[in-house]
Amino acid sequence: MQELPVHNVSFTTFKLNGFHDLGEWRRLLFLPYCLMFLLSTLSNSILIYLIISRTALHSPMIVLIGLMSVVDLCLPIFFVPNMLLSFLFAWNSISRVACLIQMFCLLYFGTFQSTVLVWMALDRFFAICRPLYYHKYMQIPNILKFIIVPIMRNIILIVTIVTLAGKLSFCTTDEIDHCFCEHMALVQLACGDISSNNIVGLLAAFLIPTTDFVFISVSYLIILGSVFKSGKSHLKAINTCITHIIVMIFTLTFSLTAFMSYRIRNNFSSSFRVFLSTMYLLFPSCFNPIIYGVRTNEIREQFLKFMNKQNILPEC
Repeated sequence: MQELPVHNVSFTTFKLNGFHDLGEWRRLLFLPYCLMFLLSTLSNSILIYLIISRTALHSPMIVLIGLMSVVDLCLPIFFVPNMLLSFLFAWNSISRVACLIQMFCLLYFGTFQSTVLVWMALDRFFAICRPLYYHKYMQIPNILKFIIVPIMRNIILIVTIVTLAGKLSFCTTDEIDHCFCEHMALVQLACGDISSNNIVGLLAAFLIPTTDFVFISVSYLIILGSVFKSGKSHLKAINTCITHIIVMIFTLTFSLTAFMSYRIRNNFSSSFRVFLSTMYLLFPSCFNPIIYGVRTNEIREQFLKFMNKQNILPEC
């Protein structure tokens, strides 16, 4: 029987070889990533438990912080355990279907994180600039009207990205130079035309995180302008705004740098690109619960009460 030409064969399994150029030193990455994963899991789980169990924390803004913690808890679960096994035992195989599913989950939860920050910006806008309308517009049925558009935007773009990636043929190599199924790391292995994948990827990058960042920044500028114009002291509001902007800047910087590193010429090493990609997913998940939990008085008070009740902290 005559063998099929190589270019007609499309791989159905891949090997995730992120940080491969570190050689034997690659195993040492297990410890820092494992510690970050444990920090993310523990801190977000505690925060979610506190917000669910304490009725004093059921205000709209704190519920949004809890929703952010759910996203932060789920995101690392989709890729860190596999990455840790790969570091220790070189278990780096993944099927094409599993790769696409992982890509969808990471993109969906990653963009939903951005959407929650938009929701938080709306909460602060109505609380400070339109306080008389706060309870009217921040009720769940009404706030969904504001959020449904960005959620539909996210779903349409992500489904398009994953569908286009799933239609590609991979006939040159089965090694993905990454620790998870990052969109461009996979698409670059294709042996066909990937121009449509590039275009949709660019649209997603600028229509989701970039647009959300602009919206959030404008909202907070309006809030700060309203605070200074009224002459009122809203230190808590200013702290909240600044915190949200800092978190957004860090996340956007990591994600866009990693994203553009696949599309423009640069001197970034392969390992540095992978590091950036893991950080924009893992960094916010580790530090969001600390930033929002520790800096929010209501959550901090309930946490201290919980710890004292468990006899973990000495009573004052």
